[in-house]
Amino acid sequence: MANNIKMSDDELAKACAKVMWEKDSASRDLGMEIVEIASGRAVLKMPVRKDMLNGHDICHGGYIFLLADSAFAFACNSYNQLTVAQHCSIDFIKPAFEGEVLVASARERQKSGRSGIYDITITREVGDVVAEFRGNSRTIRGQHLPQIDE
Repeated sequence: MANNIKMSDDELAKACAKVMWEKDSASRDLGMEIVEIASGRAVLKMPVRKDMLNGHDICHGGYIFLLADSAFAFACNSYNQLTVAQHCSIDFIKPAFEGEVLVASARERQKSGRSGIYDITITREVGDVVAEFRGNSRTIRGQHLPQIDE
């Protein structure tokens, strides 16, 4: 039963992110931090550590993808509807190196019914673009905060 709790869209996004973050050991264990959360948007950052380097001594693309995917998840789950990835793709543009901090900025491009499209730009903290990621989302049954009326 709902408690008729009302909050702004951005407050709802932050409350959903808090619930998700507590369960997201993958993102936390990789040293990610949430920088910003808003309705349909998220910014996360992650330091590139030595254990994230591949045989070319650059950040393994899987870690870059994971950072982008985490930002995507927080952006598309900002509406208090459980939402998962339906399809994702990434274009790698420049390498990232040990000691750099990567920033993934996710923003909603389109949302209609149960589907959404999100673009995530991954940059070095100094601003150089490292990769571009696009995620297609799909809402499923359930809510992060079942006590919230929508």
